[in-house]
Amino acid sequence: MTDQDRSTSNSAQAAQKISPSSPDMSSELPHQEPPYPAPRYAWAVVALLLLIYTVSFIDRQVLALLVGPIKADLDVSDLEFGLLTGLSFALFYTFFGIPFARLVDSRSRRGLIAFGIAVWSIATAACGLARSFSMLFLARMGVGIGEATLTPAANSLISDLFAPHKRGRAISIYTLGIPLGSALAFLFGGAVIELVSSAGTRTLPLFGEIRGWQMTFILVGLPGLLLSAAMLIFVKEPFRRGRAMTAGSSTVPVKETVRYFLQRWRVFVLGFIGIAFLSALGYGTIYFIGAFYGRVHGFTPGQVGLVFGLVMLIAGTGGILTAGVITDRWMAQGRNDTHFRLLILAILCGAPFAFSFPMVGSPILATGLLALSIFFNNWVWGTAYAGVAAASPNELRGQATAIYLFVVNLIGMGLGPTMFGFFTTTVFADDSKIDLAYLWMALLCLPIALVCLLIARPAFAKQLAEVRAFEGH
Repeated sequence: MTDQDRSTSNSAQAAQKISPSSPDMSSELPHQEPPYPAPRYAWAVVALLLLIYTVSFIDRQVLALLVGPIKADLDVSDLEFGLLTGLSFALFYTFFGIPFARLVDSRSRRGLIAFGIAVWSIATAACGLARSFSMLFLARMGVGIGEATLTPAANSLISDLFAPHKRGRAISIYTLGIPLGSALAFLFGGAVIELVSSAGTRTLPLFGEIRGWQMTFILVGLPGLLLSAAMLIFVKEPFRRGRAMTAGSSTVPVKETVRYFLQRWRVFVLGFIGIAFLSALGYGTIYFIGAFYGRVHGFTPGQVGLVFGLVMLIAGTGGILTAGVITDRWMAQGRNDTHFRLLILAILCGAPFAFSFPMVGSPILATGLLALSIFFNNWVWGTAYAGVAAASPNELRGQATAIYLFVVNLIGMGLGPTMFGFFTTTVFADDSKIDLAYLWMALLCLPIALVCLLIARPAFAKQLAEVRAFEGH
């Protein structure tokens, strides 16, 4: 009998093994709950969250197209640029995510998202006022703090708007913001850079002379304030469903929360580390792809924006949608290891393309191989978020998402771009060796991810079966 079979057959007993006083879920059946919202409204909320997530990725990733002018004006190295794209954002994104997630699980999620949008939009615009590496680093910290509110709250909201067997597709639609935001950051950002660069410098009242790359941050940052208002006006806080651990209280005590996750470390630590190394390769690719095409194939920022924007738009969105469909189908079949099984498959299918695209001489062939690598690498986003939601009790869903983001972004976003800069600046001591940096990152990240997910898969299947048994699915 396989681990999945054992977890499925034991799912009925799983809820009965849990007592309200333990860090596990209550054995009592959930009280009568109101029906799920009308599908039209639920999907409208997902559409708004998708738009917000898309804008968040534009704000965080437009920096990738500005390697050249920022290095020239602020006199920074590849390693320092890696710190700007990775650590400055990821460190505060991850650490602020935990306290924000405590609010997600007990307070207004719509209000928290609206607050976060306002913070990161203003911080993005502030990047355009930076006059030094340290000022830009501080502004990027602000972007990270604001964006730390979004995904834990969005994941929790969507999970209360859709039945479990429909969440995979809904969360996958939300996570389309990753490739869409990345694509628009390159397509729109590339066009804006060409436009403002040709216009030369501008002078703003109180702030003085503003260069083209600085104006780009201002133009992409400030419109986000409109989405903050839209979140408050159009979205209602949904009913919290399946609350298994808090009979009568709104928040699980910190001690109980920590014990719950530590007892399930194979899922919530080891599994997340595996996903984090997949993310390290993905984020490193996004933030240094402009440098790769420019140094290896001689592309301008506008050409990079067009090429990589289309790759993300087609291959990135296609990967996430494909994974969402497979996830819901496998979940409907009762496969409790669905999410980790799919991530393992993504690594095995995508690795040959990740290893090969940096090493070919033709930019057309390299782009084709890159598109296939992006297609499979993007299976991770919706699948992982849906897996976190499916395997977490309602009261801990926001915090589980925050722990996922803590691990994934500290390693993925913090380490990924920084390691690219470390390879070119320190290991090879040659910026033109960006192709070798890509190869070595793939050789480092993919085997670690595969081993972690293979080990964590049985524990994930057991955890998901436990949650599904309580929810009655």
